[in-house]
Amino acid sequence: MKRKITKLLVSTLSVCTLLAGCTTKESKNSTSNNTSNNSETLAKYENVSSDVGFDTIYSYMEYTTNTDSAATHFKDSTILLRYYNQLFDIYNDYDGINNLKTVNDNAGIKPVKVDKPIIDMLHMAKAFYDYSNGEFDITMGALLKVWHKYREEGIKLNAEKQLGNLPPEEELTQAAGCKGWDNVVINDEESTVYITQPCQSFDVGGIAKGYATELVAEEVGQHMQAGYFNVGRNIRTVNDKPDGNTWNVGIADPEGALPNGLALISSKGSFSFVTSGDYERFYIATDGNSYHHIIDPSTNYPATHYRSVTIFTEDSGVADCLSTTLFTLSIEDGKKVLEAYKKATGKKANAVWVMDPAKKQGDGKETNGYYVVASEGLKDIITY
Repeated sequence: MKRKITKLLVSTLSVCTLLAGCTTKESKNSTSNNTSNNSETLAKYENVSSDVGFDTIYSYMEYTTNTDSAATHFKDSTILLRYYNQLFDIYNDYDGINNLKTVNDNAGIKPVKVDKPIIDMLHMAKAFYDYSNGEFDITMGALLKVWHKYREEGIKLNAEKQLGNLPPEEELTQAAGCKGWDNVVINDEESTVYITQPCQSFDVGGIAKGYATELVAEEVGQHMQAGYFNVGRNIRTVNDKPDGNTWNVGIADPEGALPNGLALISSKGSFSFVTSGDYERFYIATDGNSYHHIIDPSTNYPATHYRSVTIFTEDSGVADCLSTTLFTLSIEDGKKVLEAYKKATGKKANAVWVMDPAKKQGDGKETNGYYVVASEGLKDIITY
């Protein structure tokens, strides 16, 4: 799809105002409250950080009667996010930490002892590989590395009003052959991970941020009356809003022209809401087309079915896996993955697909220049 080259801002906060009126200012310690410490009056504590990692902006909101404790919760959440960012990083080394880059660097050499969150995340990734019949595959890091290289170069060239290059077919084909869970050995007792094929590597871009968000929500959320975590469009609410109203989360307009988005999902309680889209981390290549970061393993190229896929479910890590997976599949096949997940776990997940009308599929609704399809479980809580 051809697209104008525009300066993109990370849309972490694009739906935040629908949730609870949080600020869009990027700052490490921007706090807003309207109650004195230890007051019995319930108020909203809000804060934003741009240095937690995951290449994104993080916003936090908590309903509280004590802003000091809320500030501590926010600080704890930022510490945890930075820790998980370091663990799941495949590009950088950190003193005293064996992370996924360490595992990748030792492919074909030796097992690497890692912290338990890495082991647990890899097991979840393998489960979704099975649910999707191999469509969700974090072992194809070699292929994603090729695209990452050309995309980063292309973004820089676009900024200089030049077009980026496309990877040669032979390079993509060779890299695509370096994958497979058969080449991964996870030793739970020793807490080690070993990739036996030297050319193979992990890329956890489709799970890491959501998985980390869920871990933080589980740890910090138990100390909150209610609130939410928003880690770069990975939104995780905690409990019911004290006023009894629903949490309202918008489906973003891919071009950013509609401030309230294309549709609204309204629900009470704790849930996760994660979007994968083609409108971030893309470049315009010499053929005039844009190429984003979500690669379809069946073609070795960025998927072209949709502009975005949003998942609504309990667990943010699950939502991250599913939004990535369904982005590369037809709606019919995507629904099969949702059903496979439900059958295996007993838990439900629902999806919203946003596409250009020329590519419409499924039973949906045309709105504001897009075609939107929502799965059956959302019919009572989605409005357009």
